[in-house]
Amino acid sequence: MSLIRKALISVSDKTEIVSLAEALHTIGIEIYSTGGTAEALRSAGVPVTDIASYTGSPEILNGRVKTLHPRVHGGILGKVSDPNHRDEMKQHGIDPIGLIVVNLYPFETTIAKPKCSIDEAIENIDIGGVALLRSAGKNHDFVTTLVDPDDYHSVIEELRNNEKQVSAETRRRLAIKAFQHTAHYDSVIANYLTHVTSTEENKFPAFFPIHFEKLSTLRYGENMHQQGALYRELGATGPSITATTQYQGKAMSFNNVLDANAAMELAFDFAAPAAAIIKHVNPCGVAVNERLVDAFTNARDTDPLSSFGGVIGLNRYVDLETAKELTRNFVEVLVAPGFHDDALAYLKQKRDLRVLSLGIEKNWTMESMQGWTRGVDMKRVKGGLLIQDFDPAGDGDFEHLKVVSQRAPTDDELSALRFAWKVTKHVRSNAIVCAKGTKTIGIGAGQMSRVDSVQLAIKKSLRALKGSVMASDAFFPFRDGIDEAAKAGITAVIQPGGSIRDDEVIQSANEHRIAMIFTGIRHFRHA
Repeated sequence: MSLIRKALISVSDKTEIVSLAEALHTIGIEIYSTGGTAEALRSAGVPVTDIASYTGSPEILNGRVKTLHPRVHGGILGKVSDPNHRDEMKQHGIDPIGLIVVNLYPFETTIAKPKCSIDEAIENIDIGGVALLRSAGKNHDFVTTLVDPDDYHSVIEELRNNEKQVSAETRRRLAIKAFQHTAHYDSVIANYLTHVTSTEENKFPAFFPIHFEKLSTLRYGENMHQQGALYRELGATGPSITATTQYQGKAMSFNNVLDANAAMELAFDFAAPAAAIIKHVNPCGVAVNERLVDAFTNARDTDPLSSFGGVIGLNRYVDLETAKELTRNFVEVLVAPGFHDDALAYLKQKRDLRVLSLGIEKNWTMESMQGWTRGVDMKRVKGGLLIQDFDPAGDGDFEHLKVVSQRAPTDDELSALRFAWKVTKHVRSNAIVCAKGTKTIGIGAGQMSRVDSVQLAIKKSLRALKGSVMASDAFFPFRDGIDEAAKAGITAVIQPGGSIRDDEVIQSANEHRIAMIFTGIRHFRHA
């Protein structure tokens, strides 16, 4: 272990920095500092040497250059066990600096401001701090690096108990943390500059840096023999399962997280009060209604058997009546924007129910959700990563609807078709959704042929399908799917169109007096 005699402190986040500096001074470690950090420490009565006094070079260019100096980086990078390094450092008047306390300009916070200009963002790109951390991280055999206030106390304890020394294990751990800090910082900058300069032709960069922060280790992954963990995407905005408050229930499992995310995304595709019940990442019931409790009961009644033990997503604050209704059967997870006090008090009696709040305002609007799906959708493959735009909510799909059948849909049928079409986007392909009004009647998911999905949706239906409508996430390759729908009493169909046998499919619709609409857009969901 190397004796620490000098420390350099230069931080943007000054949390606990005075306490740390006071402790270092008490231990007998000399402190160098810069700008605002030096001023804060000096105001608190902590003796500080300005880095400019040590280097003999003033801060220049409005503070852009402060610590980029051989006496600073030589003091950090010098290997004090190497006689040649020691001689060279002595020759140039360089003192070893054994402790670096640095965190970086708040670039991420700056670009999160609604009116942040690119000039303001660029001024918040830290140069000297990143260089200090990389130098200290590289030479962690002799230098301790602190980037996180949560580590201050434990390092002070080591210095006190080990005569101004920090163990090799701690130095290695903190060096890794420093490199993670700079890697995240660089990725945020790269992604921001890519975003503000991107065009439709140049949307995806040659290199795609991403950075995630570990939130928790899960009991296991999809299966008990797999390990799992949950990470939060740094810089992400908007509602997220990773940003929920869990009021009660057992810890979330890997599969709980997947299902809760699916339920949240589906419920928030609708502006009116909506309920989505998810089982194995597929909806088994969806409904919209003026009253949240009615939306839930209609969703549940699509498939009560599958709904048992499901994950429920709601897009409104949960009231007591809805809370009582949804707990009549076993529920794994409930995720909602928030909860009224009496509803939350009631739900807390259900100890096995995981209750998640997204922390969204009570009177949210679709406009307030704009920008929720900024960024890209990422799907992992063995040895690589697939990246695409997020699939939007689907309202734009209705701008160019084309009636291709002899009979046009009625107003009621058109309303039901729009509802069913939105739901198909959240069902694994091949996806078929049967609906009446604004509630699902039967859902066929993930079959290898489209007619199988039609037959499954019909089979899963607990009510007569006469007078209901059907949505398909992609075109019908043959007329058999329409023939099956007609037998069940389906009166209107919405689908993308585009099959080489569209004429045969339309002919089937006309033979059965089914109204058919083409959207020209498909919504495959493979994973």
